[in-house]
Amino acid sequence: MTSRSSKLLVPTILTVAGVGVAAGAAYLARQRKGDVKDFVVSRVLEAPAGRSSYTDLVQSLERAGTHLAGRAARATDTPANREVLAHIITIERWGQNRLRVALRDRPFVQDESPAYRPPATLSMGDLRALLSSTRAGTIELTRQLHRHPPQDDVTVEHNSLGPLTAKAWLRYLTQHADLESRRLRGGPDARSMQEHAVS
Repeated sequence: MTSRSSKLLVPTILTVAGVGVAAGAAYLARQRKGDVKDFVVSRVLEAPAGRSSYTDLVQSLERAGTHLAGRAARATDTPANREVLAHIITIERWGQNRLRVALRDRPFVQDESPAYRPPATLSMGDLRALLSSTRAGTIELTRQLHRHPPQDDVTVEHNSLGPLTAKAWLRYLTQHADLESRRLRGGPDARSMQEHAVS
Protein backbone atom coordinates (compact mmCIF):
# COMPACT_ATOMS: atom_id res chain seq x y z
CA MET A 1 0.00 0.00 0.00
CA THR A 2 1.35 3.45 -0.93
CA SER A 3 0.93 6.26 1.59
CA ARG A 4 0.27 9.88 0.64
CA SER A 5 3.69 10.91 1.98
CA SER A 6 5.50 8.31 -0.13
CA LYS A 7 3.60 9.52 -3.21
CA LEU A 8 4.90 13.01 -2.49
CA LEU A 9 8.47 11.82 -2.04
CA VAL A 10 8.75 10.40 -5.57
CA PRO A 11 8.44 13.79 -7.37
CA THR A 12 10.51 15.29 -4.58
CA ILE A 13 13.46 12.97 -5.23
CA LEU A 14 13.10 13.36 -9.00
CA THR A 15 13.14 17.14 -8.62
CA VAL A 16 16.37 17.11 -6.62
CA ALA A 17 18.02 14.65 -9.01
CA GLY A 18 16.92 16.59 -12.07
CA VAL A 19 17.75 20.16 -11.18
CA GLY A 20 20.52 19.85 -8.63
CA VAL A 21 20.86 19.73 -4.88
CA ALA A 22 20.52 23.35 -3.79
CA ALA A 23 18.09 24.36 -6.51
CA GLY A 24 15.99 21.27 -5.91
CA ALA A 25 15.76 21.98 -2.20
CA ALA A 26 14.89 25.63 -2.81
CA TYR A 27 12.24 24.67 -5.38
CA LEU A 28 10.66 22.21 -2.97
CA ALA A 29 10.72 24.75 -0.16
CA ARG A 30 8.62 27.06 -2.32
CA GLN A 31 6.30 24.35 -3.68
CA ARG A 32 5.76 22.10 -0.69
CA LYS A 33 5.22 22.69 3.00
CA GLY A 34 5.86 20.81 6.20
CA ASP A 35 7.25 17.31 6.37
CA VAL A 36 8.35 16.91 2.74
CA LYS A 37 10.38 20.13 2.74
CA ASP A 38 11.91 19.25 6.12
CA PHE A 39 12.79 15.78 4.85
CA VAL A 40 14.55 17.13 1.77
CA VAL A 41 16.44 19.85 3.65
CA SER A 42 17.51 17.29 6.23
CA ARG A 43 18.73 14.74 3.67
CA VAL A 44 20.14 17.11 1.04
CA LEU A 45 21.78 19.78 3.19
CA GLU A 46 21.92 19.01 6.90
CA ALA A 47 22.90 15.34 6.95
CA PRO A 48 25.76 15.53 4.41
CA ALA A 49 27.07 18.79 5.90
CA GLY A 50 26.81 17.46 9.44
CA ARG A 51 29.15 14.59 8.58
CA SER A 52 31.82 17.09 7.50
CA SER A 53 34.22 19.06 9.66
CA TYR A 54 34.78 22.75 8.96
CA THR A 55 38.19 21.77 7.59
CA ASP A 56 36.44 19.41 5.15
CA LEU A 57 34.09 22.23 4.16
CA VAL A 58 37.01 24.61 3.57
CA GLN A 59 38.57 22.05 1.22
CA SER A 60 35.24 21.55 -0.57
CA LEU A 61 34.79 25.30 -1.00
CA GLU A 62 38.35 25.64 -2.34
CA ARG A 63 37.90 22.79 -4.85
CA ALA A 64 34.52 24.11 -5.97
CA GLY A 65 35.99 27.62 -6.15
CA THR A 66 38.66 26.42 -8.59
CA HIS A 67 35.98 24.93 -10.86
CA LEU A 68 33.89 28.08 -10.45
CA ALA A 69 36.78 30.35 -11.46
CA GLY A 70 37.54 28.11 -14.45
CA ARG A 71 33.97 28.28 -15.71
CA ALA A 72 33.93 32.05 -15.23
CA ALA A 73 37.22 32.40 -17.12
CA ARG A 74 35.87 30.37 -20.06
CA ALA A 75 32.58 32.27 -20.19
CA THR A 76 32.20 34.87 -22.91
CA ASP A 77 31.26 38.44 -22.10
CA THR A 78 27.50 38.39 -22.65
CA PRO A 79 24.62 39.90 -20.66
CA ALA A 80 23.42 36.38 -19.78
CA ASN A 81 26.84 35.33 -18.42
CA ARG A 82 27.22 38.58 -16.48
CA GLU A 83 23.79 37.94 -14.97
CA VAL A 84 24.81 34.43 -13.87
CA LEU A 85 27.96 35.72 -12.17
CA ALA A 86 26.08 38.58 -10.52
CA HIS A 87 23.48 36.12 -9.21
CA ILE A 88 26.09 33.75 -7.76
CA ILE A 89 27.89 36.65 -6.07
CA THR A 90 24.59 38.03 -4.72
CA ILE A 91 23.54 34.77 -3.07
CA GLU A 92 27.01 34.06 -1.68
CA ARG A 93 27.32 37.54 -0.13
CA TRP A 94 23.83 37.21 1.34
CA GLY A 95 24.73 33.80 2.75
CA GLN A 96 27.96 35.18 4.24
CA ASN A 97 25.94 37.59 6.36
CA ARG A 98 23.80 34.71 7.62
CA LEU A 99 27.04 32.89 8.54
CA ARG A 100 28.14 36.00 10.47
CA VAL A 101 24.97 35.61 12.53
CA ALA A 102 26.08 32.05 13.41
CA LEU A 103 29.47 33.50 14.43
CA ARG A 104 27.63 36.12 16.56
CA ASP A 105 29.34 38.89 14.60
CA ARG A 106 26.01 40.50 13.73
CA PRO A 107 22.34 40.24 14.73
CA PHE A 108 19.92 38.40 12.50
CA VAL A 109 18.05 40.53 9.97
CA GLN A 110 15.41 39.02 7.67
CA ASP A 111 16.78 40.79 4.62
CA GLU A 112 16.54 39.85 0.95
CA SER A 113 19.38 38.79 -1.34
CA PRO A 114 19.00 41.64 -3.91
CA ALA A 115 20.49 44.00 -1.32
CA TYR A 116 23.82 42.20 -1.89
CA ARG A 117 23.80 42.40 -5.67
CA PRO A 118 26.93 43.90 -7.27
CA PRO A 119 26.54 47.08 -9.34
CA ALA A 120 25.13 46.53 -12.82
CA THR A 121 27.98 48.61 -14.26
CA LEU A 122 30.66 46.00 -13.45
CA SER A 123 32.47 44.49 -16.42
CA MET A 124 32.90 40.75 -16.95
CA GLY A 125 36.47 41.05 -15.69
CA ASP A 126 35.28 42.89 -12.58
CA LEU A 127 32.66 40.20 -11.94
CA ARG A 128 35.23 37.40 -12.32
CA ALA A 129 37.49 39.12 -9.77
CA LEU A 130 34.58 39.75 -7.41
CA LEU A 131 33.47 36.13 -7.71
CA SER A 132 36.92 34.97 -6.60
CA SER A 133 37.16 37.44 -3.73
CA THR A 134 33.63 36.56 -2.60
CA ARG A 135 34.46 32.86 -2.48
CA ALA A 136 37.66 33.71 -0.59
CA GLY A 137 35.48 35.53 1.94
CA THR A 138 33.29 32.44 2.39
CA ILE A 139 36.39 30.32 2.94
CA GLU A 140 37.66 32.76 5.56
CA LEU A 141 34.30 32.66 7.36
CA THR A 142 34.49 28.86 7.34
CA ARG A 143 37.93 29.03 8.96
CA GLN A 144 36.47 31.34 11.61
CA LEU A 145 33.68 28.82 12.19
CA HIS A 146 36.36 26.14 12.64
CA ARG A 147 38.07 28.30 15.28
CA HIS A 148 34.81 29.31 16.99
CA PRO A 149 32.24 26.65 16.14
CA PRO A 150 28.64 27.36 17.13
CA GLN A 151 26.70 24.75 19.05
CA ASP A 152 25.31 21.99 16.83
CA ASP A 153 21.73 23.16 17.41
CA VAL A 154 22.38 26.80 16.42
CA THR A 155 20.53 27.65 13.22
CA VAL A 156 20.10 30.76 11.09
CA GLU A 157 17.01 31.27 8.97
CA HIS A 158 17.07 30.89 5.19
CA ASN A 159 14.19 32.82 3.65
CA SER A 160 12.94 29.82 1.65
CA LEU A 161 14.49 26.77 3.28
CA GLY A 162 13.91 27.66 6.92
CA PRO A 163 16.46 27.30 9.73
CA LEU A 164 19.85 25.92 8.67
CA THR A 165 22.98 25.16 10.65
CA ALA A 166 26.18 26.94 9.62
CA LYS A 167 27.44 23.75 7.97
CA ALA A 168 24.23 23.40 5.96
CA TRP A 169 24.55 27.04 4.89
CA LEU A 170 28.06 26.29 3.61
CA ARG A 171 26.83 23.25 1.67
CA TYR A 172 23.99 25.32 0.25
CA LEU A 173 26.37 28.07 -0.95
CA THR A 174 28.77 25.55 -2.48
CA GLN A 175 26.01 23.67 -4.30
CA HIS A 176 24.20 26.82 -5.41
CA ALA A 177 27.30 28.36 -7.01
CA ASP A 178 28.26 25.07 -8.67
CA LEU A 179 24.81 24.57 -10.15
CA GLU A 180 24.35 28.15 -11.33
CA SER A 181 27.84 28.31 -12.87
CA ARG A 182 26.87 25.43 -15.18
CA ARG A 183 24.66 27.95 -16.99
CA LEU A 184 27.74 29.93 -18.09
CA ARG A 185 28.42 29.66 -21.78
CA GLY A 186 31.69 30.04 -23.65
CA GLY A 187 32.10 30.88 -27.30
CA PRO A 188 34.69 30.22 -29.99
CA ASP A 189 36.88 33.03 -28.65
CA ALA A 190 36.95 31.47 -25.17
CA ARG A 191 37.83 28.03 -26.57
CA SER A 192 40.60 29.37 -28.79
CA MET A 193 42.05 31.39 -25.91
CA GLN A 194 42.07 28.29 -23.73
CA GLU A 195 43.72 26.18 -26.47
CA HIS A 196 46.31 28.92 -27.05
CA ALA A 197 47.10 29.00 -23.32
CA VAL A 198 47.68 25.22 -23.29
CA SER A 199 49.88 25.17 -26.43
